[in-house]
Amino acid sequence: MSEQTIADSLMDNAKRKKEIVRVSVIGIVANIALATFKAVVGLLSNSIAIVLDAVNNLSDAASSIITIIGTKLAGKQADRAHPFGHGRAEYLTTIVVAVLVLWAGITSLVESIRGIINPQVPTYETVSLVIVAAAVLVKVVLGHYVKGQGKRLGADTLVASGEDATMDAAISASTLAAALVYLISGVSLEAWLGAVISVIIIKSGYEILQEALSKILGERVDADIARAVKEAACAVEGVRGAYDLILTDYGPQRLQGSVHVEVDERLTARYIDQLTRSIQLSVMRSTGVVLHTVGIYSSNAVEGSDASAIRSALEQIVAEEEYVLQFHGLYVDESLKGANFDLVVSFDAPDRHAVLSHVIDVLQERFPEYGFAAILDSDISD
Repeated sequence: MSEQTIADSLMDNAKRKKEIVRVSVIGIVANIALATFKAVVGLLSNSIAIVLDAVNNLSDAASSIITIIGTKLAGKQADRAHPFGHGRAEYLTTIVVAVLVLWAGITSLVESIRGIINPQVPTYETVSLVIVAAAVLVKVVLGHYVKGQGKRLGADTLVASGEDATMDAAISASTLAAALVYLISGVSLEAWLGAVISVIIIKSGYEILQEALSKILGERVDADIARAVKEAACAVEGVRGAYDLILTDYGPQRLQGSVHVEVDERLTARYIDQLTRSIQLSVMRSTGVVLHTVGIYSSNAVEGSDASAIRSALEQIVAEEEYVLQFHGLYVDESLKGANFDLVVSFDAPDRHAVLSHVIDVLQERFPEYGFAAILDSDISD
């Protein structure tokens, strides 16, 4: 990888960090202002729902502060203790945000239940309702903006904050509707609405937590990214196919891993050395993914040879097998009468090893003079 490419990548990450901080600051200011107005309105009107809505805005502001902290931590350069950088700090701060949201939801639910048991009569004024209506509009605009910026920057915490803001707008609108119902009919739905709001907040916190934990545990490579990486590798002259893509997520926009490519067996070590470097550069430029290792599969299927016949037979067998997704890395040694290949078997197969054994048995029946050795590959990327 060239020094210029690395420099460009670092510059992009620095710009991304600054933009995430800027969007978060906007969210903090907006949420604190909304929380202040709603708290005043809620206390003056004796409205549990509006007060809880204000608490939710404060939790949103806290989430934005944590997002800034996480972004700063994730931006630290790699060191001896953490050679792959600190990008996963963003996922850890997302977990903290989720816990805050869950805490706010559970606390709100407790207060709402108390309100249901010991109901209090709210008192609304026109100015209070106008402020709540204005808050709905502000939250709609803020949610759309923050979520859009989060998707553009690949920042999960911003996307979560944007979705939360949009949900807040719906909650505020329902609070306004409850006030109108009370003014028209005299029926107070405050505490019940507060309970509904609390459940929605808890659900949101759970989903944020679940997504962050899933990324830390290690998710399947996104199909579009996998396809883009393989296409970039295959675009390099001399590459016949790309397989065994393994990518590890070290934080947003920090994918690193390895891939195997199939090349002609007659290529020299010098040519292969330049080829692998070209593949790394091609993938980095087109996808931003860092490939630390490019493995090599040697191909020798020449028209009319045993290798070509075995490849054709294997293609037919794979097409007929329900759980076999792909084979690759086939190399046939005609002098020693041996063949090696990798077989990708779906996780849906009741017994993946049995599928592999069956494929080898079928090949053995068709080519009894050959010995076959196969490796069972996992379905880790499309």
